[in-house]
Amino acid sequence: MTGTPGTESAPLLRVLAVDDEAPALDELTWMLGRHECVRQVVPAGSGEAALRVLHEEQVDAIFMDVQMPGLSGLDLARVLSRFSTQTPIVFVTAHEQHAVDAFELNVVDYVLKPVRDERLDQAVRRVVRQIHGREPVTSSADETIVVELAGVSRLVPRSDVLYVEAQGDYARLHTASESHLVRVPLTTLADQWREAGFVRIHRSSLVALGHITEWRTEGGRTTVVVGGHELVVSRRHTRALRDLLVRRAQPLGRAGS
Repeated sequence: MTGTPGTESAPLLRVLAVDDEAPALDELTWMLGRHECVRQVVPAGSGEAALRVLHEEQVDAIFMDVQMPGLSGLDLARVLSRFSTQTPIVFVTAHEQHAVDAFELNVVDYVLKPVRDERLDQAVRRVVRQIHGREPVTSSADETIVVELAGVSRLVPRSDVLYVEAQGDYARLHTASESHLVRVPLTTLADQWREAGFVRIHRSSLVALGHITEWRTEGGRTTVVVGGHELVVSRRHTRALRDLLVRRAQPLGRAGS
């Protein structure tokens, strides 16, 4: 994964990688260094070493483990939350149980070990989007969401999500068999998941375009059916959604033309 310095599609990052286990740090440093959006990786073998780097040098993002002796990743994130300039943080860890605490600290992403290239790519792109307000290129890779259920952390593929409903400052993800409350506003998910085919149909709902099976208009009221659930489409979003569905459709009579 190589990129061209200075291009619009690849804003290059200087990244701090933090892990107390040398093999894991070497692997993370190597994987980040291969990414097209990363120009340099600064390794640190502890939270204290990372803090020294941050006091002396400028970095664009931090990728670090959660559980480390001494100053843990969560501890370091809490310290950094008091800085005037907030550096984007991605946790890279083998421990699922800290996900809720991590997102309460407004981390950009939470990547589980063993780290896959495509999952790390998603995390880097999220950092780029947070810093520059856009992604370097589109990515169709699936994403995994960490959800809490009865005190247990579970991993839900984004592709399983049919639609999302706003619940105050949180959002509820609906799959074919269950729903999960996540501590992320609907507006944030609408922005982050746009490239994955999720579209806003109402101020309080977001749907996966590929899971829409029916479109209904009756008495001036438009609804769509997603996973057997009928959802209201606001007038503001009706035309744009209809156009998207028409563009995705392939009439049978034209399949061979």
